[in-house]
Amino acid sequence: MASRHPSRVAGLLLAAGAGRRYGMPKALAQHGSRLFVERAAETLWHGGCSPVVVVLGAAADEVRARAELGDATVVVNPDWAAGMGASVRAGLAALRFTEADAAVVLLVDTPGVTPAAVARIAGLAAPDALAVATYRGERGHPVLLGRAHWAGVAESAVGDVGARPYLTRHEARQVPCEDIASGEDVDRPPEAD
Repeated sequence: MASRHPSRVAGLLLAAGAGRRYGMPKALAQHGSRLFVERAAETLWHGGCSPVVVVLGAAADEVRARAELGDATVVVNPDWAAGMGASVRAGLAALRFTEADAAVVLLVDTPGVTPAAVARIAGLAAPDALAVATYRGERGHPVLLGRAHWAGVAESAVGDVGARPYLTRHEARQVPCEDIASGEDVDRPPEAD
């Protein structure tokens, strides 16, 4: 009896934005003693993703100089100001040359997402898979994009929308994750005491 090899799941971290509402690029924001970008890349690694691709844009040189990203592949999106769609396209283009069957997509400003949530989503990986984490019925991150969907996602990812319209049209599987993570994104820095 032939055994099926486990799906290879890449991690795709979107960390290119300027963070206008936050007042700085969120990749450089601190979460405890770590930068958001470091913590998010580590979350993908510990959730079972390999390789991990980090898409940078605003302040990319500073992020590269300050962040410890281990073996992650860094892609600089020169069109980052056009919105998240351009970063999705840049990241998926970089993943074309990997052997990954699927990619788990994570946003840099979701520090409540845990490796356990990434692993739960990654566990559904297959070339034709589409899945999205939900929190109390609301869609969030991480998101799983099977390789067969990458071209379609890239084509529909425009402006600041990313993969959302594609996931809706193709009825992505919804995976509850509120028991192991928080999907809230951080739009503003914490209030100073």
